[in-house]
This record gives sequence, C-alpha cells and structure tokens, in this order.
Amino acid sequence: MDNTLIYKNYIGSVQYSQEDNIFHGKINGINDLITYEGDSIINLKSSFIEAVEDYKDLLKIASNR
Repeated sequence: MDNTLIYKNYIGSVQYSQEDNIFHGKINGINDLITYEGDSIINLKSSFIEAVEDYKDLLKIASNR
C-alpha cells in the first residue's frame, strides 16, 4: 500500500493505528495542520478529499478579507 493520497495537487499521508483500528493522515506541504481519518481506505480517501476541499474554501475566505 502506498503511504500517500493525492487530490488536486495536495498530498496526504496514510497511517494506520492498530490500537484504534482506524486509518488517519494529514495534508503535507502546507503551513496548517489539516487531518482526516476513516475506518476503511475508501472512507479515508473520502475524508481526505473533504479535508482538501474544506481547506481550499478556508483559503478563499481568508484571501477575501
């Protein structure tokens, strides 16, 4: 399994916690801490995409101030 996800030029990490039985990660290469998680790879990918879209929306709001 590759340890990264890519969506719209954003790269996210992929890690697995055996203790919590969950996949989790964070968006790499940005100055903010944006994390996501899922109980399966499919849910992790969806959560990652949602995190990227939310982050892009926040950037738009910040640039309009």
